[in-house]
Amino acid sequence: MNLSAHYLEEVRRQLHGYKRLADGALAQISEEEFFRELDPESNSIAIVVKHMAGNMRSRFTDFLTTDGEKPDRNRDQEFEVGTADRAASLRSWEQGWKAAFDTVDALKPEDVERTITIRNEPHSVLQALNRALAHLAYHVGQIVYLAKYFRSEKWTTLSVPRGKTDEFNAKMQAKHIAPKA
Repeated sequence: MNLSAHYLEEVRRQLHGYKRLADGALAQISEEEFFRELDPESNSIAIVVKHMAGNMRSRFTDFLTTDGEKPDRNRDQEFEVGTADRAASLRSWEQGWKAAFDTVDALKPEDVERTITIRNEPHSVLQALNRALAHLAYHVGQIVYLAKYFRSEKWTTLSVPRGKTDEFNAKMQAKHIAPKA
């Protein structure tokens, strides 16, 4: 596998991992927690979901052929509560992720060095994907943190549980050591 093909496979793996983490956090929170703001300057999980959905739709629709900041996107509006309910927010969320997955799945190794634009600024596809991954990771971290904060002792961990690192590492080691013949 060439380096560009390997890179695209890693982007796919990371996208799926971020979505899995965010979905795992979203599944644990109540309707009230979905919309709760910690203070007037903070964003609720609903707002972060709305922003991520808008960003993914804009960035990944017609990825190779149009500017990543679509003329119909209103980024500022993504940070307003609005009237959407949780189900509508999550439908938009799924559409955003679908745009990201479909786009990355359609990319060919030779596309990695192509030039696209985001807000009229040129980026290689590699740069644009790295930018998207960093942006998604940042906001997924916010969702997970807020959900964990809201659920407190009722939280079900999405990674290695506290106090279980040695046990986890031993399982990983056993999984990757080839059996001797």
